[in-house]
Amino acid sequence: MQTPSPQWAGAHPLPSPDRPGARPAGGVSLGLGTVLRRLWLAVLCGGATSWAVAADVCSAQSGPQQRLLVELYTSEGCSSCPPADRWLSSLRGQPQVLAVAFHVDYWDQLGWPDRFAQPAFTARQQALQRSSGARFVYTPQVLVNGRDWRQWPQLPAAGVPAQVQLLAERTGAAGVQLTVSPGAGAPARLGLWWALLEDGHQSAVKAGENRGDTLRHDHVARRWVDEGSWLPAAMPRRWTLAAPSHGEGGRATKLLMVVTDAASGAPLQALQLGC
Repeated sequence: MQTPSPQWAGAHPLPSPDRPGARPAGGVSLGLGTVLRRLWLAVLCGGATSWAVAADVCSAQSGPQQRLLVELYTSEGCSSCPPADRWLSSLRGQPQVLAVAFHVDYWDQLGWPDRFAQPAFTARQQALQRSSGARFVYTPQVLVNGRDWRQWPQLPAAGVPAQVQLLAERTGAAGVQLTVSPGAGAPARLGLWWALLEDGHQSAVKAGENRGDTLRHDHVARRWVDEGSWLPAAMPRRWTLAAPSHGEGGRATKLLMVVTDAASGAPLQALQLGC
């Protein structure tokens, strides 16, 4: 069955067999150098509202407002995707915005296998498509706080009060402790997912729609884990996440943590730890 064509410009729907070319821590005086180093580490920890750096400890805490979570579904095999990839990279340094790029694999069949694509990322996009009632998946697709957002590069205003608070602390090179504290008005059941992200990748594409181009990527998801759901209690819930601080080849990773309304999947708060 032929995939319906999108009704907006620049979208690539899922390729179909009928359309082979479809585009679907008091009283200590600190030197300036120490202060600058700590501030830099704070930035790496995702623009956190509170932070601590001592020896091997790094922590980040969410603030009173909900962060904007921007998800991009993209592929190196999609000629409409590079502008979206560049726009996502430009979001680095915006404290109220957290971004992630999920590379999907359904473009691999057209000549260029995307090394960042995973079936799990495609399955996530397809599950979101079904839950939203959309007719098809496409690239590049942008979601903001769980909703399809076709107005990019513009973003909605932040400032919605957060219904949950998050505190993350790295406990070692391979682990992070996350504390989730529900506030008044939090949903009856909460969910948690997290992803390991990497910055600074580039690929020299030798086939497919982007043949001859060098593509650069940030916020690239390399692992995605759904921790399931639970009923919130008066006491905070603690999770131990098996999230290493470095990936393949010693490349530094960022840990993105997202708490959702388990019933709808809508993000309630997001936090990033970059150490």
